[in-house]
Amino acid sequence: YANKKVVLLRTSVTDEGTEKPVKDDAVHLRRRIGLLPSISFIIGTVVGSGIFIAPKGVLMNSGSVGLSLLVWTLCGVLSTFGALCYAELGTSFRKSGGHYTYLLETLGPLPAFLRLWTEFIFIRPAVATYVSLAFGQYVVEPLFMPCAAPTALVKLVSMLGVTFVVAMNCWSVSMAARTQVLLTFIKMFALILIIIPGIMALVNGKTENFQNAFDSDSFSLTKLPLAFYSGLYAYGGWFYLNFITEEVINPNRTIPLAVIFSMVTVTVCYVLVNVAYYTMMTANELLMSDAVAVTFASRALQGVAPAIPVLVALSCLGALNGGFFSSPRMLFVGAREGHLPAIFSMIHIRRQTPLPAVLFLYPLVIIMMARGEIFQLINFASFSRWLFIALATLGMIIHRYRFPDHPRPFKVPLAVAVVFTIVCFFIVGLSLYSDPWNTGGSCALTLSGVPVYYLTVKKSYIPERWKKAFSDLRLQIFLEVAQQEVQTY
Repeated sequence: YANKKVVLLRTSVTDEGTEKPVKDDAVHLRRRIGLLPSISFIIGTVVGSGIFIAPKGVLMNSGSVGLSLLVWTLCGVLSTFGALCYAELGTSFRKSGGHYTYLLETLGPLPAFLRLWTEFIFIRPAVATYVSLAFGQYVVEPLFMPCAAPTALVKLVSMLGVTFVVAMNCWSVSMAARTQVLLTFIKMFALILIIIPGIMALVNGKTENFQNAFDSDSFSLTKLPLAFYSGLYAYGGWFYLNFITEEVINPNRTIPLAVIFSMVTVTVCYVLVNVAYYTMMTANELLMSDAVAVTFASRALQGVAPAIPVLVALSCLGALNGGFFSSPRMLFVGAREGHLPAIFSMIHIRRQTPLPAVLFLYPLVIIMMARGEIFQLINFASFSRWLFIALATLGMIIHRYRFPDHPRPFKVPLAVAVVFTIVCFFIVGLSLYSDPWNTGGSCALTLSGVPVYYLTVKKSYIPERWKKAFSDLRLQIFLEVAQQEVQTY
């Protein structure tokens, strides 16, 4: 790269996943993510805006207070099962990239490419746009109450939030990790701020909303799976740590510990937050509220109620930062494996960040936010996300059978993996039944990656001038990036 002396080293990773000493000027992603940042990435991406504004989807489809609390608990257990499966995958395959890497290693290149294709065509831009718009809404809306906030201003603030997160992730891995830790503590403070007054009221005898908790006139067995779907969506994000395995210090120990601690903490907090909601609101009042946390604060936290929108906005910012930190690593690994242009597998020579991969997402999110076509794509994203998670855990089971002697420092019980895989395929099948239009669109977009794979990867028909555009040395010099010089897996 230009005037830089390249240092070639065979490897920098020990068998335990810790980093050996290498030259300071070698270009590679450093292992800088310890246990606390790992916990923060999981909690910080799981706890977004959902628990604060929309728990009524579970209540609406479960039909009663008691059953809704049971659904929240079971969703936490199922999400923990999935996170444990990914802990085994993350310690068995030490590459970053999450879903993409596990599909590549267990089921082959085509499913892996399709996961990469869907992630960056619509899943990641759609999810990032949704979270950033929620951030902008909660920053701007309090300034205009009781009137509606101007849509243009909400989008502008959302774009500023995305720009800040992208700039930080391009500038420094350590800064992004420290910010995630700080924002996670703020999120936990917001949850505790809701839990404590609710539990205190419950202890003082305010239990009338829990009497006959399982009685319901609206219970329907066909709607119950939709309640689980809403709950599992609120727990989504437990897999993000697996996107950055090569940057985790001692992943064989850190990943399982972070997964267990994070998911138990989130599950307990989610259940207690819902108990607090029901302490202050009846089931009908909760169903009528569009922002449950704000309604709760107006009753139980009158002195600090204005702070709730700010805390929700910071919670969204934390989820956005976690997504922009982790998802570009999938793009980075995909390019390193030859499934995308090589420029996306390059690293900034001074900042040691995957700058091209991070920047690639930015215009996609900005364009989607400006066009305002987010909600349809969110429905698309749910189908594809659960389909590939199911395939990844199925691949783990198949890999166990085919390669029983493969090193697995952390091994999840087979029953846990089977139950979770069946539930994931059930969710996919349910979406085919309940929303065939959006599911069909998602399926079509996913399958559109098949001809792309055969035309660009299997047999390359890409014009030579396009290849030169992505491999041009001037582009590398402009971005100040070079190929990774140290093997980190």
